Amino acid sequence: MPLNQEIVYNLPNSITLVIKREDLLHPYISGNKFRKLKYNLLEAKALGYDRLLTFGGAYSNHIAATAAAGKEMRFSTIGIIRGEELATKIADNPTLSLAKSDGMELQFVSREVYRHKDSEVFQAFIKKKFGNVYVLPEGGTNALAVKGCEEILDEKDSGFDYLCCAVGTGGTISGIINVSGASQTVMGFPALKGSFLSDDIRKFAKKDNWKLIKGYEFGGYGKVTSELVQFLNTFYQQTGIPLDPLYTGKMLYGVMDMIAKNQFPAGAKILAIHTGGLQGIRGMNQLLLQKRMPTINY
Repeated sequence: MPLNQEIVYNLPNSITLVIKREDLLHPYISGNKFRKLKYNLLEAKALGYDRLLTFGGAYSNHIAATAAAGKEMRFSTIGIIRGEELATKIADNPTLSLAKSDGMELQFVSREVYRHKDSEVFQAFIKKKFGNVYVLPEGGTNALAVKGCEEILDEKDSGFDYLCCAVGTGGTISGIINVSGASQTVMGFPALKGSFLSDDIRKFAKKDNWKLIKGYEFGGYGKVTSELVQFLNTFYQQTGIPLDPLYTGKMLYGVMDMIAKNQFPAGAKILAIHTGGLQGIRGMNQLLLQKRMPTINY
């Protein structure tokens, strides 16, 4: 299946924009989550683990993908979920109900406890309660995840001048940076505010041909505006490409805005990475309806 899809409408200055459809890799283990889990699950199998444990919030793409991958590869899965109040709302939450249907055991903790999930005390609790489990970090980013994300690009992508992707925990962009060409610029669009992202990326990235483009967070992680929703709906009507509202949608909004403002040189060839996450749309639409805001219509 060809993953690169060119956008051909209303692009000024002979600019080429192509979307790499990583969201089409797998129906349930979507986009960069497929890449991040690949080598971690192979490692878990090789080490003899039969259980995976990871962390996430109410609408986490990583939680949904880990549950689906565990079901497919015959791991039992455990999700440590941020927010005790969610324990009674599983049926009303599309992400958590999907993860549960894929066999994931959901354990809910308070936000205060969750903030200390990486502490020695919490890690000791995990070992005591769950025994021998393969632990995946929140968002899935570690060295093996970056190795998987290095496989996003292939030889056909060497002709692009700019490689653009959304940034959450920094693993995906690090993999892209590591295999990018010397003449390519990697542009990351953060989905959340915070100066820590650059430091996180430097832990894994082996080159310096990258930069973060700030200002397209739409208020921060998990937040959207009516303007962003309108962009998502219009983009889908014009291209047939669905975008998630928290990551790729914000990145594509930024790319299109920068093109309109002539911030790319004439003739630039841009590759934008669609990192999936479409499962979160149902949950986001629930929140938008509660706020009496426009919804995502695809």
